[in-house]
Amino acid sequence: MASILSPNAAVRHMLRPATTTISSTARTSRLLPSATILHHNGTSNPYLSVTQRTGRRYKSGPYGYTQAKTLVFSRFGEPSDVLHLHTHSISPTLPDGAVLLRALAAPVNPADVNTIQGTYGARPPMTQLLGTPEPAAVPGNEGCFEVVSVGPRVSGLKRGDWVIPATTGFGTFRTHALVEDAERALFRIGGDRGAEGLSAKQVATVSVNPCSAYRMLKDYVDLVDLSVQSFRRGEGAAGGAWFLQNGANSGVGRAAIQLGRLWGLRSINVVRERATPEETEALKTELRELGATVVVTETEFLDRSFTARLKEEWTRGGKEPVMLGLNCVGGKSASAMVKALSPKGCMVTYGGMSRQSFPFPTGPQIFKRLRFEGFWLSEWGKENPIEKRNTVNEILELMREGKFKESPFKEVEWNWETDEKVLKDAIQGTLEGFKSGKGLFVFGET
Repeated sequence: MASILSPNAAVRHMLRPATTTISSTARTSRLLPSATILHHNGTSNPYLSVTQRTGRRYKSGPYGYTQAKTLVFSRFGEPSDVLHLHTHSISPTLPDGAVLLRALAAPVNPADVNTIQGTYGARPPMTQLLGTPEPAAVPGNEGCFEVVSVGPRVSGLKRGDWVIPATTGFGTFRTHALVEDAERALFRIGGDRGAEGLSAKQVATVSVNPCSAYRMLKDYVDLVDLSVQSFRRGEGAAGGAWFLQNGANSGVGRAAIQLGRLWGLRSINVVRERATPEETEALKTELRELGATVVVTETEFLDRSFTARLKEEWTRGGKEPVMLGLNCVGGKSASAMVKALSPKGCMVTYGGMSRQSFPFPTGPQIFKRLRFEGFWLSEWGKENPIEKRNTVNEILELMREGKFKESPFKEVEWNWETDEKVLKDAIQGTLEGFKSGKGLFVFGET
């Protein structure tokens, strides 16, 4: 959850009187609540409409306060049962080092649902800093925001900048957020070019799935070097090094396909069958058009003949090794991946969508000398903040140049009048059945 105000800062801010201009000769002072806070952007008239100041309308309350809405939960469970839409006020003063943001877009990832359910690897802190009746957390790890106003002592951000959270656990399912220590908590988008050539939807979806694919392809096996060495040895390879992945239609899978293509790699991609053979073939074609070398169904992958097909049809009799496997499924699919990997290969697990256990096999560890790794973007990002920023910027440049496509998404418009159930249903449905794309909140008149 984004840092709204630390408890001590909230108390200090609550006790500080705010001066609101009533006329040129009269002033009044009152205590500020410990809610989110809005600065008037340094304009000569703080009561200009928000549309005049920012090009976008906000719900306005008395004395220049702005109304905001946030999805919150006070206990763990299914999103449809525990999520509530909370309305709170935003005051027209910002503390030192803080910025006020308005949301532009925020995707719903499986990890967001798992966090609400209480089954994710990290649990968010629950507080009452938003004025909720009970301590609550805000879900959502990823999103694109615009800076509405900046507080004193903020030099690296300005009004109109687009930003994304620097780490996961920010709490993005909200119309506005006040972020203290903003220059550490946020990444400004685009360097000198800003958001030029980028959409809010692209920016909102860059920091989780594409970054995960990028790091897993780069950090465990040097596939590019393997490709170079193979060509230098004149082994007659028809392309770059191979990698194998299940869940290839996921956001990470699609990103890995595209990055692999850009880096000259070849990929074997496993997908679940769709309702009809025609739909399955359409999905295979779609992934091949993204850059997939081979696409097979899970039934084909689990069939006993797959190892022979891998050797005979794609890797020139096994002369071209498959050294990296990306596993987000677990269970039988992970076991099949172990069989398909070449000696000294590496399997990186970053998810377990099947919810089936996968025992570490003794034989392949000893006789094939396989390596098994786990990847968790949240922890990697905390340990490597500069590298994460560089990874985000590199992928955004590929998007800007038209070389990388964001995953399909199903837009869910979030306006001031949007019903709570619409928002809850979009989150609840994330893990249910086949989807044409992940849910993406697109914020309109909020």
